[in-house]
Amino acid sequence: MKKIRQSTLVGFLLYTTFVIAQNDSIWQRDSLESYLNKSNDAYDLYKYKEAIEYASILVEKGKEYDQTDYEFLGYDILGAIYVETDDSVQGKRYSEKALELARKSGKDSLVAWGALNLGVLYSENENTLDKAIRYFQESIAINEKLKDYDEVCLTYINLIWTYLDNDQPDEAYKFLQRASALPQSKIDSLNKVYINLLYGRYHLAKKNYTTAASKLENIAVYAEKNDNMDMALEVYDKLNKLYAETDNYERAYKTLDKYQNYKQKAYTLAKLKETEKARAKFELKQAQNDLEIARNEQKYAEELVSKSKSLNTILYSAIGILLLLLFAVYLFIRTRKKYIENLKKKNIELDAAREKAEKLSKIKTKFLSTVSHELRTPLYGVIGISTLLKEDENLAAYAEDLNSLKFSADYLLSLINDVLLLSKMDANAITLSKTPYKLNALLNNIVYSFESTLKQNNNKLHLSIDEKIPNSLIGDPVRLSQVLINLVGNAIKFTKNGNVWLELHLVKTMDNKVFETKFVIKDDGPGIPLEEQKTIFNEFVQLDNDNHSYQGTGLGLTIVKKVLKLYHSKIHLKSAPNQGSEFSFTLNLVALKEDSPSENVLNGTLSSYNPLVPGEAKKVLIVDDNKINQKVTQKTLKKYNIVSSLANDGAQAIEMCKKNHFDLILMDINMPKMNGMEAAQEIRKFNKEVPIIALTAVELDENKTEILNSGVNDIVHKPYNLTKFLNTIVAYLFEEESKIPH
Repeated sequence: MKKIRQSTLVGFLLYTTFVIAQNDSIWQRDSLESYLNKSNDAYDLYKYKEAIEYASILVEKGKEYDQTDYEFLGYDILGAIYVETDDSVQGKRYSEKALELARKSGKDSLVAWGALNLGVLYSENENTLDKAIRYFQESIAINEKLKDYDEVCLTYINLIWTYLDNDQPDEAYKFLQRASALPQSKIDSLNKVYINLLYGRYHLAKKNYTTAASKLENIAVYAEKNDNMDMALEVYDKLNKLYAETDNYERAYKTLDKYQNYKQKAYTLAKLKETEKARAKFELKQAQNDLEIARNEQKYAEELVSKSKSLNTILYSAIGILLLLLFAVYLFIRTRKKYIENLKKKNIELDAAREKAEKLSKIKTKFLSTVSHELRTPLYGVIGISTLLKEDENLAAYAEDLNSLKFSADYLLSLINDVLLLSKMDANAITLSKTPYKLNALLNNIVYSFESTLKQNNNKLHLSIDEKIPNSLIGDPVRLSQVLINLVGNAIKFTKNGNVWLELHLVKTMDNKVFETKFVIKDDGPGIPLEEQKTIFNEFVQLDNDNHSYQGTGLGLTIVKKVLKLYHSKIHLKSAPNQGSEFSFTLNLVALKEDSPSENVLNGTLSSYNPLVPGEAKKVLIVDDNKINQKVTQKTLKKYNIVSSLANDGAQAIEMCKKNHFDLILMDINMPKMNGMEAAQEIRKFNKEVPIIALTAVELDENKTEILNSGVNDIVHKPYNLTKFLNTIVAYLFEEESKIPH
């Protein structure tokens, strides 16, 4: 940012005009004011060559007329220009000279302004921020004493800007409040605009994007209307950042284009060359003045006359060195321009590559979703039929073969789910939900799911829950279950004739609603060698296991690590050979508020409700275009004495619902002629009471909201867990015994 000088220079013009009018001729006053106006105008228009020339004349004339005020302003402008052209060393020298003159003059207004400009200079370097803040505070104190509130506001603007540039928005906000509390009638209108600009930057830093956008867009309109180049550069830079952070790439590109246009106006190669030439001219003139002084002194010391030739040689050498430096700067500018052009080309290539990557990512996601659906649909039939056949007493001789069949199908389904979940995590397509659940029910269900594996390996699973942890929670029970199932499953799989512990310990409570809890999963199995502990979290890495032929996919711990990352948590491992393994992590569990909707956890199965009791038989309509899936679902219901009818697509289902009464509809989603969502919408037009449950193999993360909005009451994912499926059926068929929130 260039120093904000407009209102301050006007104040000094009024002050110095009054002084000169009292003590010097009108001609002197007009002459000095003219050079000051010309230098300031050239500075504001980035015409640094002219600004340097007029500022140097202002210094000379200020000395000649013994006018410290104008000499001060001349050095002040020179300091600002050199800082603006990246010569901070020279800029510092002139600005410190200006402040030195101000202190000698004894005029508080000059000291305050000089301190402000040095504060701006030192604020550009993070190593001198403390020094910059001290100068700002000195300027504020003096101007508050003088009751010059406009100058106080200007200094606040620079101080706030410094804090924001150094990622200290909270410190900046304190001074924004102080600036806003100043008497507004005493504040220049432009300074008020800058305060609003800084409020916009503050809200952007705090991620308050709506408020930030409102303020910054208003500032952009003002900058365009008033052709304020500095303000336009700043506001379009920040708007570009805001739109980029909020994924509004179209507006981000437009603001970047405007920013580049203004930047090109302000900094062109020709103007930089003129600046360097003017700088050389001024420095050369200074050197010539120094030489003239040396020659005058030689008149009073004859012994120095012989050294004049050496002084000339030194002068010519200095000029030669200066010319070489100018040539080096010229080469630097040319090289910089070339690099900028190459960078623009690279940016274009990068944008093209990003668009290609995004397109490929969408294709990959669509492919995985399609493959997932196409695989899950036949798996539904395999798993369902194998489950039914296992329970058929007439096929007891084939029990081992049927167990192998179901095991293979379950393993294939697990592999499909793991690969798809991992792909979504890599694409950042997974977010944590906020669903009410019961902690004890979730953990007991996990323990129950391993009952068969525990018996197979002759293991015992010990569950321990700290009594201080609340049971009713709100969060994402699905993701938490994924973590625990993978960790407990690994412990059981690699342990034989041993023990596995699942323990929850309360670490601390925050605000009586957030409970920091440590989860520990440990076993007394063979342990993990130290050299392999760093690799087991990598994808498709699996330790050797002599106890089992089934080795797994090697994705479990990778999924655990990535799910915990969503919770901002990490997995920790302690293990040694023959000493077992201990995995642990910490989560913040959120208690369910008393006024939040409670969750009804179903633990029974359909058999516990015994639909054979006297009363009207329940009728279910099964809508599915896959004959095998129809057969599996119908036989499952028939086993529990529920009468069912079949429809091959959505259109047939609508006609059957118009002619018959059904207590429940099981609706497939992907069907020819009319899909399940369209059919549900049509059925709801004439029957709003009948429960509709979607049986679908589509990805719920992508379609859940759309499915539920079509009139569907609930969703069961195929291939489904039999207990969950039966509990859901019960909840809607026997409402007097089990209610589920719709």
